[in-house]
Amino acid sequence: MKHLMKPLAVSAVALALAACSQEKFPANDTQLQTEKDKQAYALGSSVGGFIARNLERQEEADFILERDVIIAGFVDAIKGDPQLSDEEAEEILNAMRQEVMEQRQNVLGQKSAEEGQAYLEENKKKEGVKVTESGLQYEVLEEGSGESPAETDMVEVHYEGTLINGEVFDSSYERGEPTSFPLNRVIQGWTEGLQLMKEGAKYRFVIPAELAYGEREVGGGQIPPNSTLIFTVELLDVKNTEEEPAGDTEQ
Repeated sequence: MKHLMKPLAVSAVALALAACSQEKFPANDTQLQTEKDKQAYALGSSVGGFIARNLERQEEADFILERDVIIAGFVDAIKGDPQLSDEEAEEILNAMRQEVMEQRQNVLGQKSAEEGQAYLEENKKKEGVKVTESGLQYEVLEEGSGESPAETDMVEVHYEGTLINGEVFDSSYERGEPTSFPLNRVIQGWTEGLQLMKEGAKYRFVIPAELAYGEREVGGGQIPPNSTLIFTVELLDVKNTEEEPAGDTEQ
């Protein structure tokens, strides 16, 4: 392949380099003595980071390739003597990417679904946890005294979202500012849950996958398929859309 940074080509390089063991490629002692050395190393380091993430995503789905063959393809391409044409390689990599995606949905999706269901069963037994007809679970951390939003209202909130293992995938607290959005343009669990709140309230929601992103993988794999999500939400303000000029509605 002629262009190193071409996405699919980089994927192949990623697998080839990151898969190599320390025994085959021990830590090197290259000294970065010139600016060109630093530039070369920075390029390799950047590609290497992509490589590691790509490999991890594939192995999470039990998609394993023969490392020596991957390395052989990489070396042949560097020498300008690949056994596959660019077109053949592109077609194969496109099919592989689709296969990896489907396998991630199957392998990770099943795991997430099972773990999520177990978490929901345990969480609903906790004191103070309530469950709506849809399956949404919520806990009142602080009561509010203001207005409750309607589905068509704009809301301003502070929030933190985590997986059931505690890994944070999104947080307005970390960004240092609240966020605003139309309540009918978010996941179903949010649309339902925030209508239970009043301004000034703080709730903890446990949202089943079917009220969140379902079978979709979101955030480049940060949220696996069939994930049960946990959100701590503060409702700061409710803005009735019928009181706002049409042009002021944020998308």
